[in-house]
Amino acid sequence: MSVATNEPRESCCSKLKLFLVALSFVYFAKAFQGSYMKSSVTQIERRFDIPSTFIGVIDGSFEIGNLLVIAFVSYFGAKLHRPRLIGAGCLIMAVGSFCTALPHFFQGPYKYETTITQSSEKNLTHTMLPCQKSAEESADGLPSADSLEECEKAAGSSLWAYVFLGNMLRGIGETPVMPLGLSYLDDFSQEENTALYLACIQTVGIIGPMFGFLLGSFCARLYVDIGAVDLDVIAINHKDSRWVGAWWLGFLVTGAVMLLAGIPFWFLPKSLPKQESKNSKKAVNGTQGEQGPFLPQEGKSEPSSCEKQQPVTMASLAKDFLPSLKRLFSDSVYILIICTSLVAVSGFIGMITFKPKFMEQTYGQSSSKAIFMIGIMNLPAVALGIITGGFVMKRFKLSILGAARVSVTTSLVSFCLLLTQYFLQCRNAQVAGLTIATNSFIKNNLNTLLAQCNTECSCSLKHWDPVCASNGITYANPCLAGCQTATGFGKDMVFHNCTCIGEVPILPTNMSATLGQCSRSEDCDKMFKFYMAISVLGAFVSACGATPGYIVLLRSISSDLKSLALGMQTLIVRTLGGIPPPIYFGALIDQACLKWGTKRCGGRGACRLYDTDAFRSRFLGLIYGLYALSYVLWALLYKRLVQRHKKKAAEPEAVNQEGNDDSSKNTQDETGQEPEKETNI
Repeated sequence: MSVATNEPRESCCSKLKLFLVALSFVYFAKAFQGSYMKSSVTQIERRFDIPSTFIGVIDGSFEIGNLLVIAFVSYFGAKLHRPRLIGAGCLIMAVGSFCTALPHFFQGPYKYETTITQSSEKNLTHTMLPCQKSAEESADGLPSADSLEECEKAAGSSLWAYVFLGNMLRGIGETPVMPLGLSYLDDFSQEENTALYLACIQTVGIIGPMFGFLLGSFCARLYVDIGAVDLDVIAINHKDSRWVGAWWLGFLVTGAVMLLAGIPFWFLPKSLPKQESKNSKKAVNGTQGEQGPFLPQEGKSEPSSCEKQQPVTMASLAKDFLPSLKRLFSDSVYILIICTSLVAVSGFIGMITFKPKFMEQTYGQSSSKAIFMIGIMNLPAVALGIITGGFVMKRFKLSILGAARVSVTTSLVSFCLLLTQYFLQCRNAQVAGLTIATNSFIKNNLNTLLAQCNTECSCSLKHWDPVCASNGITYANPCLAGCQTATGFGKDMVFHNCTCIGEVPILPTNMSATLGQCSRSEDCDKMFKFYMAISVLGAFVSACGATPGYIVLLRSISSDLKSLALGMQTLIVRTLGGIPPPIYFGALIDQACLKWGTKRCGGRGACRLYDTDAFRSRFLGLIYGLYALSYVLWALLYKRLVQRHKKKAAEPEAVNQEGNDDSSKNTQDETGQEPEKETNI
């Protein structure tokens, strides 16, 4: 008899573990996709020649996809087959990744912005004639009207719509994963194990961004048209601001991984028997322990998970939707949780979207190295922090107030570490006429790029084709440096007799220049190491509060509203905290641009050079403001939680006192005597 009763329990536990493993892998896969998208933002921006503001719109299309369906998925999905809905979402996310990569196969070869005509013979010395223009170019160095239509067709400038659509499909597919997955796990697992399960899922999930950024770094070093062009004729390298990596390749990989991740969910049951809790006897009596619901649902009994649920109809679900929504948003604690999450996520999304560009522009790192450092250093620290937070919750059995204290404390400490990053700065790259002044060039005045030393040349002011002079100063292109001749081929070209170089009062030089922007000083490399150390420590401390923050949300909502609460939180936070931040962060960053690129068919392209001081002040200043506001909201939330805790603690005393009075009165009425004290059971 005992064997017969144990078999279903073992089967239930094994299926729950299978769901836990499958959900962890989906968290890994979706984080793998999302982080790769973040790491490819710079490459996509350069490939389609769009400003940071516009790339923010494309990045926000993921949240737009969430916005379209999350409210219905969170509510109706909780009543339907949750594992299969998650499997369908994985399939849609895979299709979205494949759709994002499509523009590469429709576009022609990438032609970067340049004023240099490569010779067909290597090691050939030839005289530069910058005054001559191509027959297809007008006086401003841009294509003529006759070739404009053909140019736009070849460039495929409107194909960014596929990236927008693919990212939106990813957002739609990701919708059921978090609300339905976490609620399914929480419904059928032991309540004291929920925090540890969440920590495990988030830890496995954080490995996804690690691999995503590493894949992004690898693809950023590969040329976009790898296998289709002769790389020997490419005159730029991965450190150049015009370089575009093989951004499309990673989306094929992430799509295939997501396709595999969704397979197990098609074979999991709609519901499972709930695991027996060590505090099951207390749970029956209505006390859930320290990690139980903060306010238990009154007047309702939780249905047995082993019982077959009654079939539901769409009409009955729709009828109950608005009352459930009203109950949810009448909870002041839930409203404060939403507001706090919204502000904090806004700062985080803006930071993580443009952090690689910040490292590239502020510390002179290549795009691939910046992405690599985030993946290999920051993300493991985040993973360790998340599992540490889950262990602390499990080890000390913290109540909801304890979880809130941990989350607030870790947030404040990480904010203090973030403040120190403002002082870890490097000076601007030395670019004649844009960031520094010389005898002929006036700082930050595009019109003065035409100086006395290059007046005899007919130079383009719009094109960015930087060369590094032997005096350590970068010039916007070899013509503006006054260079007369060149030797070499491809990346090895060297320019000679550059008249503007000799005007700089530095050590005697040979008046030559090489392709590419000059490297930063050694002091900047040291400053970057300090920045990474502070960044890694801050990431660890901040991640320690992630699991306690989830517990505050889960334990503040009654079980029948849990899926809807998680879904509405995701809807609001991703709509207002996911779509606008990349746009207004990008617009603020664009204001710090000193030199814009030029599209093949005319018009302003992507930014090539930023004022790093203005970039740092705007970027970090906005993050500081958002995080500071989130801590004010955390204080209000904690105060409200304390009030609710005191109210809950006072209720049993009043009930017990009232029960004792009634019992005494009844006993006295029946016997006519005062009841004696009960000394033993």
